[in-house]
Amino acid sequence: MMKLSVKNMVCPRCIMVIKNELTSLNVVPEHIKLGELDLLEELSEDQLIMLKSQLASQGFEIIDDRKAMLVEKIKNIIIELIHSYDTVDIKQKISSIISEKLNVDYNHLSSMFSSVQGLTIEKYIILQRIERAKELLVYNELTLSEIAYKLGYTNVQHLSTQFKKVTGLTPSHFKTIKKNKRKAIDQL
Repeated sequence: MMKLSVKNMVCPRCIMVIKNELTSLNVVPEHIKLGELDLLEELSEDQLIMLKSQLASQGFEIIDDRKAMLVEKIKNIIIELIHSYDTVDIKQKISSIISEKLNVDYNHLSSMFSSVQGLTIEKYIILQRIERAKELLVYNELTLSEIAYKLGYTNVQHLSTQFKKVTGLTPSHFKTIKKNKRKAIDQL
């Protein structure tokens, strides 16, 4: 069996694209999840080069560096927590969740993430939360209070303050203009 880490896998659609690329190369995956592929058999050097090329054409990258792999795992955990769940559980800190899932001390993960990414995990979490808030504001199905609760903010003011700091706009002003102000998750 062969395990590969893939950069820029951020949603179920990414998994589908990866699966299609593997199928086109006659490579059978055992399991695919955000950021990771488990293949049934080892790839030859030529197959690996072809796979890297195919994935690169779709905006993905196979990661060989151990630090980069760990950073991708951290990002995928954060994305999954913020974008996939109904409500971010503020009772359990995201830092604890990351540390538990990776079975690595959070201080080590934090300093390594900062050195590779050039920003802290906390800043990355804020950016992800604000992107999710933008998405929810554009859908116009929830009130600002509901969005704040859903994203794990203690109150609307906290969300509004962070939103303005990141975007330069208040959530209400953003809601009125809604002009392509969102970023792709993998661009954060």
